[in-house]
Amino acid sequence: MRHLHKGVSFAIGLAVLGASLAACGGGGSSGGSGGQIELTIGTFTEFGYESLLPEYEKLHPDIKITHHKTGEGGPYHQNLITKLAAGSGLEDVVAVEEGHFSDIVDKGGKFNDLTEIGPKDVTPERWLKWKYDAGKDSDGRLIGYGTDIGPLAMCYRRDLLQQAGLPSDPEGVKALFSSWDSYFAAGQSYTRKTGKPWFDASSQLYNSMINQLDVGYFDHDNKLTVESNPGVKAAWDRVTTAIGQGQSAKLVAFGNEWKTGFAQGAFATTVCPSWMLGVIKEDAGPGNAGKWVVSDTFPNGGGNWGGSYLTVPKQSQHPKEAAELAAWLTAPEQQLKAFQAKGNFPSQTQALTSPELLNQTDPYFGDVKIGQLYAEQARKVTKAQYKGPGDGQIQENVTSPALQAVEQGKSPAEAWQQVVDGAKKIAK
Repeated sequence: MRHLHKGVSFAIGLAVLGASLAACGGGGSSGGSGGQIELTIGTFTEFGYESLLPEYEKLHPDIKITHHKTGEGGPYHQNLITKLAAGSGLEDVVAVEEGHFSDIVDKGGKFNDLTEIGPKDVTPERWLKWKYDAGKDSDGRLIGYGTDIGPLAMCYRRDLLQQAGLPSDPEGVKALFSSWDSYFAAGQSYTRKTGKPWFDASSQLYNSMINQLDVGYFDHDNKLTVESNPGVKAAWDRVTTAIGQGQSAKLVAFGNEWKTGFAQGAFATTVCPSWMLGVIKEDAGPGNAGKWVVSDTFPNGGGNWGGSYLTVPKQSQHPKEAAELAAWLTAPEQQLKAFQAKGNFPSQTQALTSPELLNQTDPYFGDVKIGQLYAEQARKVTKAQYKGPGDGQIQENVTSPALQAVEQGKSPAEAWQQVVDGAKKIAK
């Protein structure tokens, strides 16, 4: 899941990509009133829309937009479900994070089919195929336009690996990060030599491993697979074994000690979806510039963690205009600007081939071509894992606390039963 998209400053000189900024926006109709149509949009954490929404208003003088932006995604999505059940209170355009998108899939009838009300020139080819397909409800209706994605890479402290006598250049670490077996073997070596943790938080690794599975916590019939899916338990056993070997820094992801850990070198590696780069830069600080490096090799090939969709609930009084706004915000031109503002990596095929994206480097991470690296990682994902209702809640409220319990001394077997029991309660 995407957590906090902290401030990222990528100096990208954006081009228009040969298309008009308003090409996919159309012109919001006045509704026959002769006055402005008022649209509302609801988002959480950082989408990079602060400058885009005023731009849209300038392009569409008959549209006035009110942006409702909240912090953490958990409470935001709980509120969304409450308003869906009440039948009122939702914005015209509502952002939904991919980990919580499953919670509304069985409520697809409460959202507009964007292929019916959206601009006709917005075709599936705009997006990576797996991103587009994951925006459909259980009946195959497109209820979400894709915003960003979170292709997976691995970030590591070059200096700490050097001190442990491990390969530290981008080519050398490929052998360390080629599989989960090699990753944890390197971690065991690092911990034995230094007495220090290899990774930051067990939940970060576990979530990434689960996202790589063909089937996650639910199958396509929305049947809970936690007990029957061998991949889920295998990931649990691998991560908890590494905890027992002292490889985990035992930090709570996105907590204050975790943030401080980046600055203090409390761990040598961290799972690095594209949005994590901004978190590292902010939390590690300028004093650690050049120490962190991002590798284009991720254990077992890669995957996706994060990203969202823009939906238009049937509660909207202006669904056509809302769909036009959502379409414009998810056009490649705007997604590149969102990347510039907040580091949200585009899911649009045209954006992924843009020279402005592909040529972008960042000295903080060793002058690696960040845009090209993550574009290539994104293409390694061939399909989106199906996530049944409650998937995001299981990750946030069940598996992460259970792994933290193991880090604090609870046996893996007892904590696994905690996972099974907790997942069953959510899946009811």
